[in-house]
Amino acid sequence: MPVWKKSRSLQELNDQCRGTIHDALGITFTAVEDGKLSASMPVGPSVRQPFGLLHGGASVVLAESLGSMAAFLAIEEGELALGVEVNANHLLAVRNGTVTGTATPLTLGRNLHVWSIEIRNDQGALVCICRLTVLIKPARPATA
Repeated sequence: MPVWKKSRSLQELNDQCRGTIHDALGITFTAVEDGKLSASMPVGPSVRQPFGLLHGGASVVLAESLGSMAAFLAIEEGELALGVEVNANHLLAVRNGTVTGTATPLTLGRNLHVWSIEIRNDQGALVCICRLTVLIKPARPATA
């Protein structure tokens, strides 16, 4: 059974994120396959902590961005996907290069999704493993 209920190209996903934290951290969606969404982030000064390593918070931003966008793709039009809990285990330090995260669903319920996001370095080593819980609810109509 297909996971995605919406079809978006990489260009559309990246365009949707212009002017957001994605631009500030250099996050770019790199692959969209059914049931998998990937994005990369360069490890440079804007995402390092004072000791020269990839900041754990930047990894969490990458993970939550991936899980939230994946949930958006997996819900019907007229529904909202709202992140309610994120958990991250930082496993390996990164000083430079690029990290790439991939989100896959653990469960896709009517009201809750749980996504697993693995973040890997340029050599493919696991840097961070995250879990994102997302609340699914009807969108409110726009008010004038």
